[in-house]
Amino acid sequence: MRWNELGDTSGPRAPDLFGAKGLIRTVRTPEFSGIAFHEVLAKSALNKVPRSSSMPFTWTINPYRGCSHACVYCFARNTHRYLDLDAGRDFDRQVIVKVNIAEVLAAEVSRPSWARDHVALGTNTDPYQRAEGRYGLMPGIITALADRSTPMSILTKGTLLRRDLPLLSRAAEETSVEISMSIAVHDDALQQSLEPGTPTTKARLATVRAAADLGFDVTVFMMPILPKLTDSLDHLDSALRAIRDAGAARVVYGALHLRPGAREWFFSWLEREHPELLDRYRRMYATSSYASKEYRRWLGERINPLIDRYGLRGTDDDDYPATSRRRGGLRSEPAATADSPAAGIVAPAQQALF
Repeated sequence: MRWNELGDTSGPRAPDLFGAKGLIRTVRTPEFSGIAFHEVLAKSALNKVPRSSSMPFTWTINPYRGCSHACVYCFARNTHRYLDLDAGRDFDRQVIVKVNIAEVLAAEVSRPSWARDHVALGTNTDPYQRAEGRYGLMPGIITALADRSTPMSILTKGTLLRRDLPLLSRAAEETSVEISMSIAVHDDALQQSLEPGTPTTKARLATVRAAADLGFDVTVFMMPILPKLTDSLDHLDSALRAIRDAGAARVVYGALHLRPGAREWFFSWLEREHPELLDRYRRMYATSSYASKEYRRWLGERINPLIDRYGLRGTDDDDYPATSRRRGGLRSEPAATADSPAAGIVAPAQQALF
């Protein structure tokens, strides 16, 4: 990412912080205790997805880098190292804010060459993290895309999405708008331990309901599902029931994966909070960032019957890119209402493998 330079008035200069020019100022406020917001001027807003990627979109936008949600498992943690910051505490507390991103985006999508390809938000860090309440970048981004009839999708844990639902509803009259809410943990104490800066599960479910009531065909990402922590039948069943009751139409689920950066931070959390599981996780992720095929198959056999029971369209994260395009916009038909009994319960001996 390239930045323009403007005189720094209240913080370290950009070369000291990023090894690149572009810092306007650093802001600290009691409202966000312990967090520093580094305001920068971006030269570009749109990030091109590599052709080799299987993602169902061509471009992404990330108005923030770093995330005060502080999810211990976040796959994006390692990207902070590109800024000479660490993937642990710095990722949670040193947030880069591209304050001019809406204006830059409006110029980019106004070019005659703009092909109105799908643009995804929330693919790296959350566009509706708490800082959005202060900076208000998303309304300008949504407006710039909608004004050029550009399809967009948003994935978030942030309930501040509700502020922009009327704007998104108007945008959906001009183009495809997909809304997805990430809700992986349906145990309040565990959720606050794993995701200490996020809204509660209840608040996120209420946001799903608000979007569904406006006609959006909302997808819920049940990711990551954590072995021995959130993969029990009781947890999955109560989660899917709550998601159905909130009005969601579809679920994308997937097992925890631990990339470098996230891996070390998550293992530190696990050692502190659930040391009895540390050796098990180390074995599970000894040779790969991803859970084994055997575990993912086991999880699918456990969760898919429950998805059917609650009339939700379900997709494994392994298959998500190939099936996701245009699935999260305004409803064109009611969700399925299948009521099949749960099946695929795995014997205790097999459970012990994971």
